[in-house]
Order: sequence, then structure tokens, then C-alpha cells
Amino acid sequence: MGFWARLRRRLRPPRRLRFTREGRVIVLLSVGVGFAAINTGNNLLYLLLGWLLSFIIASGILSESTLKKLSVDRRPPSRVYANEPFLMEVVIENEKPNRASFSIEVEDLMNGTPLDKRCYFLKIPAAKSQRTSYRHTFGKRGLYELSGYRLATKFPFALFRKSRDIEAPLEVLVYPARVTVPRPAPKSTSSGDATANRLGRRGEFFGLRERRVGDDRRDVHWRSSARTGRLLVREYEDELARRVVIGVDNALPKHVREAVTDSALTPELETQVTGVERAISVAASLATSYLEVGWTVELCARGLHVAAGVGRMHEAKLLRALALLPYAAEDDEFAPIPARVESVLVTAKAVASSNRPSATTVMDV
Repeated sequence: MGFWARLRRRLRPPRRLRFTREGRVIVLLSVGVGFAAINTGNNLLYLLLGWLLSFIIASGILSESTLKKLSVDRRPPSRVYANEPFLMEVVIENEKPNRASFSIEVEDLMNGTPLDKRCYFLKIPAAKSQRTSYRHTFGKRGLYELSGYRLATKFPFALFRKSRDIEAPLEVLVYPARVTVPRPAPKSTSSGDATANRLGRRGEFFGLRERRVGDDRRDVHWRSSARTGRLLVREYEDELARRVVIGVDNALPKHVREAVTDSALTPELETQVTGVERAISVAASLATSYLEVGWTVELCARGLHVAAGVGRMHEAKLLRALALLPYAAEDDEFAPIPARVESVLVTAKAVASSNRPSATTVMDV
């Protein structure tokens, strides 16, 4: 954080006060009655002025009391996808032991700017918590950081909107957009002599993985399951291979990558970026589809390689890698693809290059 940013942070007032329409009327009325009382010396006008000023002072004291000792916890869902709305859960707790808080508004902040709709809480009882959710949609994959949240109230008379910003960083990882892809089928081969590593019911011991629906309970490895706290089953070698390598071409020309960094994309450059983003989304959907039917999935791109694996944890690992996948130069090399393994390369036509790995299937999106 730079010097000027730290200085602005220190000089920023702890509370922000904004007049409502009713508040403007009351303040203008107070000023008018005050001038009239001073000019005429009328005791009734002084009494009315005192009542109006006490009304304003009471509003400030009660609003300050209702904002004190409130803590907010934001809970995003475990998986957030680009271009899909999700619900962000907001839990607010009143830490005051004897006083309730009323008419509280909560809104998330990104770089000091409200993110979306406000969450409204009519009453938060003393030493209790309330929860609600708001709907939001991120248009692009990547890692988003919410800088904090804003608490605000118009309690008790709606004369002012008093608010305070609280720094509470929260990272939200947005996976690539989900698209429709063909559902894969188990691979078959007529080669009887060749032996490949496949997760089957016969053969030598291959390893351990998390249990999936349909697995035989006799394959559960109870000792490892007790040690890790997760239900693990044995895997065996088989004559048939169910392993796929998914490659995604994330290359963009240098001038396009610079335009993305400077946020200076023209419609033509935007088309190229959209093509690569579409390829990344297809690769993510393919990986999920293959994993759902039990395939072992490996991922490679320019500057990225994720080793083969199975299960939900591996799916989350692949999606995270694709969500954070940067654009690469066209001369960057792909990670080597193992021989005799089914592979799918997903690429955008706009960035098609001769520097591609050998692949069984090429998907231009």
C-alpha cells in the first residue's frame, strides 16, 4: 500500500453521514425556526427550536448505538462459475448483550465500491445473529477480492443515513463458464497384449482414491480411510485405459495480451480473447464430464501442467488451475503428453498455431 493510500485511509472519517429527503426538511426547518427565534425573541419558537435540535441529536445517538458491536460474515458457495448467478450468504451478529440493532443495511465492497444489492435486516436481537443472501454474477473467470463491507442505518427517524466501512478481505474464485460438451464414454480397445493403467475390478493394485457412487464396498481400504478421515477405495490395473489428457491452447499475440492488461481492447481483439476464453470453458467442462464417468484426467496448457487424477478433489484442482490460467505467448511450449493416451486439444480458431501437441482429437471452438 502506497503512502497516499495509507494517508487517505488514516484521514478517512470513521462514519459517513448522508442526508435523506426528510433530514433536509428537518434541518432547513430548524435553521428557519432558529433565525425566527433570534429575531423575534419568542419563547415558543425557542421551545420549537430546542425540540427540533433534540430530535436531530437523538437520531445521531441512537444510530451510533445501533451500529456498534456488529460483525458480518460473508459465505460464498463452494463453487462459483462465470456468467452464472450465485447466492452470497451474509450472516450478521449483534455482539451487544442487552441492546438490539434495527434497520441495518449490509453491502459488500470491491475497491471501495458497493458490489451489488444491499442486504437489509429489520431487527437483530441482542446477542443473536441473522442471515440472508444476495444474488450476484461475475462475468469473467478469475480471483476476485472483496475489500470489505459497509454497514449503514437510517434508524431511528430516517433523517440521515449513517454508514461505516469495515476492511474484511474475502477472495472469491470464479471458475470458467460451464458449456455443453459431448458426454464421454469409456474407452475400449481390441489390443489384448498391451496393458494400460485403468481403474478396474481386476489386476494388480494401482492406488487409492476417494469412494464414488457405485463402488464396491469390498474395495474400501479401512485403515487409510480411518487415518485420513475420508472414505478411500482401492484401484486396480486393467487391460483397458480410461485416461485422457485435455490440452487447452491459451496463446494470444503479444499486442493482444498488452491490450488486455491496459483494458484497451478493440472489437477485433475482443473476439480473439473471447475465443480463448471459450476454449478454456470447453476444457473445464470436458474435464468435469470425464471425471463424472470415472476417467483419469490430466491437464496441460502453455506453461501449465496438472498431473493425472480422479475424484472431486482433483476436479476442484483442475477448475482452479483453469480459473487462474494466464494468457501465454504463441511460442510457449505445451507440457509433454504421454504416448498412447487419449488426448483432446481445445483451441480457438483465431489463435490456431502450428506449435500444437499431438492429439487424438482437436476441438476448434
